[in-house]
Amino acid sequence: MKKVLFVLSTALLVACTETPETKVLSYGWQGEGGNTTEQTLQNDFSKWKSHGLDGICYNAGGDVEKHTRAAKVAKANGMEYHAWIPTMVQGNVDPSWYAVNRNGDSTHDVQAYVTYYKFMCPNKEGVYNFVADMYGKIADIPEVDYIHLDYIRFVDVILARGLWDKYGLVMDEEYAVADYCYCDDCVADFKAATGIDIKSVEDPSQVEEWKQFRYDLITKLVNHITETVHAKGKKVSAAVFPGPSIAKQLVRQEWNKWNIDMIFPMNYNDFYLEGPEWIGQVVKEEVESVNGQTPIISGLFICHDWQKKAQIEDPEGHGLIPSEIEEAISGSMENGAAGISIFTPGDMTDEHWAAFKKAIYKDYSKIIG
Repeated sequence: MKKVLFVLSTALLVACTETPETKVLSYGWQGEGGNTTEQTLQNDFSKWKSHGLDGICYNAGGDVEKHTRAAKVAKANGMEYHAWIPTMVQGNVDPSWYAVNRNGDSTHDVQAYVTYYKFMCPNKEGVYNFVADMYGKIADIPEVDYIHLDYIRFVDVILARGLWDKYGLVMDEEYAVADYCYCDDCVADFKAATGIDIKSVEDPSQVEEWKQFRYDLITKLVNHITETVHAKGKKVSAAVFPGPSIAKQLVRQEWNKWNIDMIFPMNYNDFYLEGPEWIGQVVKEEVESVNGQTPIISGLFICHDWQKKAQIEDPEGHGLIPSEIEEAISGSMENGAAGISIFTPGDMTDEHWAAFKKAIYKDYSKIIG
């Protein structure tokens, strides 16, 4: 009898002290800082792991050495590593590779919105070879699990509504300055495929074939990258705009047709002048758009200086405050997301982490079912 009581009491003790079995799959986006070392990576990754992050999307550009270092530290801390590398925004490549707007300006010479917006055209053989080589080298790093695509799109032909005031714009239509790509290759290939000379059309935004042509250019490039990475035994994930209805309208991303392994929609509600309840609504569309076949990881934007959020003029300084974290995560999971990702874990305050921990250790599957 004493033996039975001992076994029961031990089982109860273990049950009470073990970490709950149910946890939301959680990631973070974080970039390499100017003073990053192996020790700072260890400090950050171990901290974020202890707070519940299962993986990290880490931006070190196409730098093999930096990704090798970060990936090793991530694996040492039991974290999945997504090598986050911008795709179409490149500052130092062949000038003939850059996209051209409806005014005839190349992003090499004139950029929309901000100076780093040097977008390449996805309809160039040189660009195909360049990105395949860049991602292939990173995929060769043993500790890298995923290649994480970003800026895999055209320039924002329409900015998210929350950014209009910041740039002093009213974007009620597709304006020529941000409408890409009208390079000779795109114009000629589109005419060969459809018979339409897009440069002679008064309002190209009304030509559905022209929209689809550009969606397909990005899709084709993504699938080319995926083939390269898969051939090396690695997977592909991507940071994308919400929807894909919003993604198609704003940046020509029809990402529900991409042959990738995981999708991270940037469901940054403040950018769209929406509350946290909007996140669940858009996640529902995202999950349905891929028929539940590709994991959707709902991206959440964090407000670091949250106590002064009302005084912050720049909308890119806004984001979720601690009291909104639980609604953002539950809304994502209850509508079919496979997990969540935070931008950025470095912006999370103690109050954010407390709310985060409360939200991720829950079983949302019964609610979904």
